Formats: sequence, structure tokens, C-alpha cells
Amino acid sequence: MMMRLPVTLAAAGLALLAAPAMAATKAPAPKPVIERTASSPTAVIGSTALVPVGSKTLYLSGSTASPIDPAKPEELGDTATQTKSILSKMKAQLEGMGWGMGDIVKMTVFMVGVPEKGGRMDNGAMNEVFKTYFGTAEQPNKPTRSTVQVAALGRPGIYIEIEAIAAKAP
Repeated sequence: MMMRLPVTLAAAGLALLAAPAMAATKAPAPKPVIERTASSPTAVIGSTALVPVGSKTLYLSGSTASPIDPAKPEELGDTATQTKSILSKMKAQLEGMGWGMGDIVKMTVFMVGVPEKGGRMDNGAMNEVFKTYFGTAEQPNKPTRSTVQVAALGRPGIYIEIEAIAAKAP
């Protein structure tokens, strides 16, 4: 019995000494990523975006289109033209901060009805422009999005306003 105690203590000591060495050979934990899903591969927008704890979050305030011609501030164009103007400005703003359109996880789009659609929003025109910024070979990420028809926006002729939330995993 007396002989077993020193052997047991020696084995326990070796196990304690070996533990740090064994831990050092473990594979590093995978880097956290933003997990995204879409209802189908052809969907224009994502269904979910799971942002891991510790991610950086950037909120982009609502933006409207710039005039087609600065000398004619009332000329903003149709829904597609305005959408392209907004997304181009958003892209430049993000890139100026070291971010990109692929970092956007959530967008909220406010739209007013247009005469050519009988007072309904022109969601189709907006989606055609979205397809050139999201879910492409160069930028495959698709943000989640809510689109809401509203009675009016900042001034007459504005058909769309977009705000966004972007995130970067740690």
C-alpha cells in the first residue's frame, strides 16, 4: 500500500506536467464568421444573418438619392435610378471606412408609391438594382431586408430611402 501512493502521486504529477503540452497541440479554434441563409439560391435577399459576439457593428443612417444633375435638384429619376444612386453612395461610404457592401447584414427600405404603378411602390425596379450589388460573383453576400411602403419621404420626387446595418466578425 505504501508503494502505491508514491507511484500514484508520480503519475498525477506527470499528467499535470503533460497537460499544457497536450493543450498546445490542439488545433486553434475556428475564426468566428457571420452565418447567412437565404430562402433559395435565387432569392434577392437573405433570410437570416447570425452575427457572432464581439463583432463590430456599423449603422448607416437612411439615405436618399442625389440629383441626376446638381443644377436641377428636383430631378432624382425613377425608382431604379434612385436605388442605384443610394447604393453607390452607400458603397463609397463603406469603402471609405474600410468596409464593403458584403459587410451589410440588414437593410430597411422605405418606398413611396409611384404614379406608373398606380400608387404602389416599384419593388421590382429596386430589386433589379439590388441584384447588381448583392449576390454577385464579386460580392456573394445578401443582406436581410425589410421593405415598407410609406405615405411620403423627405420631399416630393423621393421614391426610396435606405438604411443599413453592417457587421464584421472578430
